[in-house]
Amino acid sequence: MISTQWIQKRKPYWNKLEHLLNRAGDHGLKSLTRSDLQELGLLYRQTAADLASLREGPSSVHFALYLNQLLARAHNSIYSGRRANFFAVLRFFLTYPRLFRANLNLCLAAFLLFLVGVAAGAILTLQGSDFELLVLGPKMVETIRHREMWTHSIVGIEPLASSMIMTNNMSVAFTTFASGIAAGIGTYYMLMFNGLLMGVIGTACYEAGMSLKLWSFVAPHGVLELPAIFIAGGAGLRLAGGLLFPGTLPRRDSLVKGGLEAVKLLVGTIPILVAAGLIEAFVSPTALPIPMKFGMAAALFSLLMMYLFWSQESA
Repeated sequence: MISTQWIQKRKPYWNKLEHLLNRAGDHGLKSLTRSDLQELGLLYRQTAADLASLREGPSSVHFALYLNQLLARAHNSIYSGRRANFFAVLRFFLTYPRLFRANLNLCLAAFLLFLVGVAAGAILTLQGSDFELLVLGPKMVETIRHREMWTHSIVGIEPLASSMIMTNNMSVAFTTFASGIAAGIGTYYMLMFNGLLMGVIGTACYEAGMSLKLWSFVAPHGVLELPAIFIAGGAGLRLAGGLLFPGTLPRRDSLVKGGLEAVKLLVGTIPILVAAGLIEAFVSPTALPIPMKFGMAAALFSLLMMYLFWSQESA
């Protein structure tokens, strides 16, 4: 049974917690000082322990209900996310290059896995078997053999095509990232399979004498889309690293830390994929002169590299 003396002794702490919550509710958490915030966290934990004790005494139902409501308010104040604003978003993208560079080795590993897939696709296609038929399907293979691009269907429905392309690109990126939770195996598969697909298409178009048509289509959006996929792959590998190599941290804490960093790495690719989707729908399939397409690709790639490798001082 909980004594009246114990309750009277604990009441000032509950009142102090309620006072801090009222201040935070009226003026926001920013109105609290650092010591206030530390005290808020301490009082929250102490009150949670008090509630556990009160629940053991059937005569303390009234106080248990009060503390339950008080803790719910405290939980919402402490753990509720801050409202997103323009400056927070701007700050994220200004510091994103630093996060990218910290994970550059993982992104390069993702790029190498993609290249392995490209090489495998090219070699298997050059062997003269019907491997490209198995990968691409008879309709697309027939189109390539007639030296026609399969992208003509985009022209005339650019807004719809752009939406579909962006959705597909983000789906690939998100799947490549999320698959990292399976010890990285899913990320390896996604990167190598997409590389394999690129190798098969590139080789099939080369054999049909369509290389210039293909790469002038791919270049304007590919210089954004492919790096974004490699970064998403790096994020998947970071997630896998948190799971497989916890170091001195408990595995759960290592996974949480790696997962948080990986998610931030992935989120930074979203604007890049959106831009790539718009270009793939509105620019890549058009009759724009080929030199202009390659020139645009070079300019976009240069801008992306300048952003990602922004100097440490400016980031």
